[in-house]
Amino acid sequence: MALYRVLLILHITGAAIWVGGHLVLSLAILPGALRNRDVSTVREFERRFERIGIPALGTQVVTGLLLVYRWVPSLSVLLPPASPQASFILFKLGLLATTIVIAAHARLRIIPILQERNLNSLAYHAFAVTLLGLAFIVAGVAIATGGLL
Repeated sequence: MALYRVLLILHITGAAIWVGGHLVLSLAILPGALRNRDVSTVREFERRFERIGIPALGTQVVTGLLLVYRWVPSLSVLLPPASPQASFILFKLGLLATTIVIAAHARLRIIPILQERNLNSLAYHAFAVTLLGLAFIVAGVAIATGGLL
């Protein structure tokens, strides 16, 4: 039980950093940067956030996979899902795959050539990752509580 609690604390801390950082980017940094067409503000935020955001996401992935075994002791229970927790775990894995694709595309294709002309594209990516992060939180609560209601 102690290991479970440590994993859960690390998982939630990673989520707080990852989702919180993207909320700051989406709600505080990007609106002004888009209005002023200011790429430097976004670049500076990305440079600083990446140092803690990427490790936080990695922590979530590792601890999340370890936590899966608390709820689903056998992977055969996932397909087809044999419980509400299994369904939400599959949903979170889908969210993870989508987040990785969108974040990797932004990091590898947009941020290296970030200029005024593609700032909107980065904003769409950031908003999408923020919404996915919020969906992760909802799904995590659903796993822990057995459902959404």
